[in-house]
Amino acid sequence: MLLRIGIIFFLCYLIACSSSKKIANTGIIKADKTDSLAGLEFVKRSDCVTCHKIGEKFVGPAFTDIAKKYELNTDNLNKLSKKIITGGKSTWGKVPMIPHSLLSEEDAKAMVKYILLLKN
Repeated sequence: MLLRIGIIFFLCYLIACSSSKKIANTGIIKADKTDSLAGLEFVKRSDCVTCHKIGEKFVGPAFTDIAKKYELNTDNLNKLSKKIITGGKSTWGKVPMIPHSLLSEEDAKAMVKYILLLKN
């Protein structure tokens, strides 16, 4: 009987530990000036500024408005970098964001870090 209780306790422990990884995945990302500068370089080399400005709405939302809406965490970093690559619609209005399918995921993540760090 004690062995069964011990096994059940151990399984519950394993389940609890595995679900904590999911919680940790949404944690805030610590990014520094180096991350911001790398992202800025990718933004400068891309066509982002055709539709986005730093502090004012243009065709798309201002980068600062995006930074106000999204916290810099793993979920948002993955979601927004994927959105840059695949394109998007309906989040900020009627004009869709064109896909940037040639952009690597790492480069898109650097861009997202730069944009979300504009909140500070």
